[in-house]
Amino acid sequence: MTATAGTPADTPSTSTAEQTDQTGPAVRAPGFPMERACPYQTPPGYDRLRESGPLSQVALYDGRLVWLVSGNAEGRALLPDPRLSSDTDRPDFPFLTERLASQRFDALPLIGTDDPEHAHQRKLLTSGFGIRRIAALRPYIERTAEALLDRMVGGGDRADLVTAYTLPLASDSTFALLGVPEEDRPQLDAWSRRALFPADAADADSPAQAFQDILDYLRDLIARRERVPGDGLIDDMIASARNRDGADPGGVDLEGLVTICSVLMVGGNESTSSTIATSVLALLEHPDQLAALRNDASLTAGAVEELTRLISVTDALQRVATEDIEIAGRTIRKGDGVIISTMLMNRDPNAWEDPNVLDIRRKAGRHVAFGYGIHQCVGQNLARAEMEIALNTLLRRVPSLRLSVSPEQVRGSVPHALLGGVAELPVAW
Repeated sequence: MTATAGTPADTPSTSTAEQTDQTGPAVRAPGFPMERACPYQTPPGYDRLRESGPLSQVALYDGRLVWLVSGNAEGRALLPDPRLSSDTDRPDFPFLTERLASQRFDALPLIGTDDPEHAHQRKLLTSGFGIRRIAALRPYIERTAEALLDRMVGGGDRADLVTAYTLPLASDSTFALLGVPEEDRPQLDAWSRRALFPADAADADSPAQAFQDILDYLRDLIARRERVPGDGLIDDMIASARNRDGADPGGVDLEGLVTICSVLMVGGNESTSSTIATSVLALLEHPDQLAALRNDASLTAGAVEELTRLISVTDALQRVATEDIEIAGRTIRKGDGVIISTMLMNRDPNAWEDPNVLDIRRKAGRHVAFGYGIHQCVGQNLARAEMEIALNTLLRRVPSLRLSVSPEQVRGSVPHALLGGVAELPVAW
């Protein structure tokens, strides 16, 4: 199954560089990131990384050597380690592609910040993504899924499942949680896709402009909500970030809320949509697992964990060392870049039996597809609810669902290693 490459700047690295092996002679470090040959399986080059041990070195697009963490135990030790920084403003931060390095924004909230700033930002969102609030949102997600399938099935006998179902479901769920007016959601959705996947490979400014459009819209929306509050997460964050005197007790000003909301919309919508669509692809290619899930809806929650583990859409977590770190017989030096592969961690044979096998009955709740430590995905409860509802509703409503192209023709996401899975999923029924 071939994943189609995107812009030249985002194609997987073909760089190699001489690796200084601390335990033996110098070897050639493989380029990173690597392209997935199948949207839900590891890139072929990951076998070599696994064989190199839980820590190895890889070469980025510019030849820089960074550490690649593949071991589950080592990754779990390093992800919460305060000596590894997520701050993208640090000069040694390891950007994975030339485009991301050249078009860097200010450090993104939640993703590109460290404590204590990160803790202040996360505190604004804790109640909004709590189990109780997501449970209250589930009926809305269920109605949205039914309505989208009404439209999809009523429009013919084939469709792209991403544009017809998984992306609008993920986007609308996030917008509803935030409190974005319904009439504004299509435009925001279009900007979000352009920010991640520019249609014109030659237009290097397209993602930056789309992101700026989102920021401008959110500034206006938050200003309006300050005057006339609503009942969404945006309103909760405004109330939490300001006291009666208009000061900022939480460490985040209203401009910070703008970027927090943008991160939730752009990153969360695409990653959840891609995970749902890629889960459908994996199930269609594993008919025994698909039949078991169709016949027993009680397996859905466990299936969601297993599919999320296997797919690991957000694979490469980037860090930079602020101090020397000794781990697994290696020394990560201050200033070294570190890439932690959640996909390799989730396929570690020391942590999982037959880790490359899809088994929806597996107890897969220990996976790290949502991250681990202080940067664990704040929206994971919403993502799980969306996945459960999306899969249950689709399998019930469209029992004859099948691919309308050969598996090899399914187009993967732009392989910039920040988001894997499928870009589109042509299906028929």
